[in-house]
Amino acid sequence: MKLVTLAFVASLLAAQRHPLQELIEAARTDSPRLKELIGKGLPGLKGRDGAAVWGQDFLFAVESEKPASVAIDRQPPLALKNLGGTKIWYLVKTLRLGTTHFYQYFSEGKLLGSYDVAGYNPDSYLLPGVAQGKLSEMQTHASKIYPGMTANYWVYVNPGADVVHGAPLMVWQDGETIVGDNDLLRLRLQIVSDNLVSKKLIPPMVHVLIAPGNGGEATGTRMRSIQYDTVSDRYGKYLREEILPEVEKTYRVRQDAYSRAIAGASSGAICAFNVAWYFPGDYSRVLSHIGSYAAIQWKPDAGLEGGYIVSHRVRREARKNMRIWLSDGAEDIEGPAGSWPLNNIQLANSLKMKGYDFHFRFGESAHAIAQGAMDLPESLAWLWRDYNPAKTEQTYVMEESERVKPLFRVRIANREAW
Repeated sequence: MKLVTLAFVASLLAAQRHPLQELIEAARTDSPRLKELIGKGLPGLKGRDGAAVWGQDFLFAVESEKPASVAIDRQPPLALKNLGGTKIWYLVKTLRLGTTHFYQYFSEGKLLGSYDVAGYNPDSYLLPGVAQGKLSEMQTHASKIYPGMTANYWVYVNPGADVVHGAPLMVWQDGETIVGDNDLLRLRLQIVSDNLVSKKLIPPMVHVLIAPGNGGEATGTRMRSIQYDTVSDRYGKYLREEILPEVEKTYRVRQDAYSRAIAGASSGAICAFNVAWYFPGDYSRVLSHIGSYAAIQWKPDAGLEGGYIVSHRVRREARKNMRIWLSDGAEDIEGPAGSWPLNNIQLANSLKMKGYDFHFRFGESAHAIAQGAMDLPESLAWLWRDYNPAKTEQTYVMEESERVKPLFRVRIANREAW
């Protein structure tokens, strides 16, 4: 990373104290306050989300009965320190920014958990003088389209959003991960969007953060896969006919697809893409992180295709007026339902062949939101570039910088080709 960027981050961190900064400082100095702060600041100490970042300081922490260690970026494991009187083990490391870092927790040779964490860029921190938006109280909706299911949602409104006459709208799947501590450990959507609004890189808007439902027809209690991975127009109808009418009782949003975006990660990403595909008059901008374009809800006996069909539909059906940011990583999932990296690459090539306005970021990350979080300032600015509130439509065209590039090609990187 350039020295000027590091200097900017250093000045930013010195200018104000944040709860995450206090947590990491307490860990670095072995402060008596650490026991109080760590439980509040790191909700995922079972191994998945046990990492927090402030500047170049990365706090790794995990809960374990026995001594634990952490391996960072596939290097030899480092011993963690015990937080006296608890089962928590921790370590603060200085790591490079502008990239993702893969970590694995171990105890007595047994893997406790692994994930990726972002080396966040400057716009993912509170900037001096930037007004902060407002998060609503949690609302709960009982669905008719998914009988017996209830789902929670929140609304985040950027400063300056015109909720009286109509504001641009962005719908986010897995909304429970974008509130409270979870947002600080993952996307940092609220901070990023407020910063970008202040810089006039995106319009002030209404963000609907909706969680997957519970109950209904799910075998267990969670409806997430049925809602998100099913290739149909059902979830789009759920948003159009049930959720947004409730939201609009309080916040007026614009009705033109030009002023609407939809986003998600993993199964939430294919969900976002499908909603825009089936309802191009409702949404024209799509943000897809680590999309599950795989056969998770493939049910041939019920006539339901799997998510793999998305890239083929893009190639074979008429081009739709959509702008799409895709991202995935080489270490994403290979499983019975398919290959996440290869399906994302195939979708990117399909979009390119059909002349879509798209951007594909393919990194090294595993199935984690880290790359999407690191890229969020750039991806949101790209998705909303040239937005003009006086307009209600725009025909998206592929950027010239993308048009002149070749199709994506894959090569075997971890073994001999033949």
